Amino acid sequence: MPATPGPIDEVRDLDRSRLPDLLPGWTTPKVIRGLVGDWPMVGAARTSAEAAVAHLKQYDHGSLPVTATTAPPDAQGRIFYNADMSGFNFRREQIPLKVVLDTLLKYRSAHAAPTIYVASTTLDSFLPGFRRDNALELGVADPLASIWIGNRSRIAAHHDVPDNLACVAAGRRRVTLFPPDQVGNLYVGPLDFTPAGQAISLVDFAAPDLERFPRFERALASAQVAELGPGDAVFIPSLWWHHMEGLEDFNVLVNYWWRPVPAWADAPMNALMLSLLALRGLPPAQRRHWQALFDHYVFAAGAESHAHIPDAVRGVLGPLDEGMAANVRSVVRKRLER
Repeated sequence: MPATPGPIDEVRDLDRSRLPDLLPGWTTPKVIRGLVGDWPMVGAARTSAEAAVAHLKQYDHGSLPVTATTAPPDAQGRIFYNADMSGFNFRREQIPLKVVLDTLLKYRSAHAAPTIYVASTTLDSFLPGFRRDNALELGVADPLASIWIGNRSRIAAHHDVPDNLACVAAGRRRVTLFPPDQVGNLYVGPLDFTPAGQAISLVDFAAPDLERFPRFERALASAQVAELGPGDAVFIPSLWWHHMEGLEDFNVLVNYWWRPVPAWADAPMNALMLSLLALRGLPPAQRRHWQALFDHYVFAAGAESHAHIPDAVRGVLGPLDEGMAANVRSVVRKRLER
């Protein structure tokens, strides 16, 4: 029998005014029951899907179409590759939000509805005023707020670089999380050819093929799962793998992403891609030598890596700021152009 995921640690009866003090210090997943239970959007959703749609429509200025992902009924909600992984099992099109919302309502009673999924749509651009009326103070700098709208869907396990607080505003979601060290047991697909920008697990969580993906059982043994209803939220730390399922015919999620670094800091994925280019093909002994250098200067870096160098000439080993970051980018750019 496959391993069974354990529960995500839960926080109940949280005074929301305490969230800005708690959230920046969290490093492990948390389910916060009822965190946004007083949002007008949540209240409308608890009344009916029609009321939730009406609440959303009042903020839609109508001048910007959203990107809607659609998949045929036989996809059973799974947004994924096609059979030979030469493409995908869905298509994207630009549609007015009100059309998407009306179509979702139309298909609620359908026996075999297509999957309709509006992913990661910036709240302030597409639904101005929503955050004013459905407010949440996080205590972090410049969070990016997005909304996700759709019917039943299965989004393959993937990770994001920012920390993430995801709030269920309508419907129900099942969230399955895996620690970052389970990357080798999740059978992750291509890094540079992905359904939505992030590499995904190739395992079908609804019917895992353990003959093809035997190490997935180890991942399940480390997994954490929770089912969230309207008003509930989940904190997903940076690089934790998460598989997201929309369980109702109408689901809305609002999430906030942030990184605890200055805006000028570079994207870590850039370093990974360059490392694949420069290091992966080296002989094993040389890779180990580079691993020691990365540990010394990056992963286990401390004062001992630079304390013996005068402050004035430490360069990139000293404190980084926006100007130094620009200099480093310039050097890297020139080296890549050789």
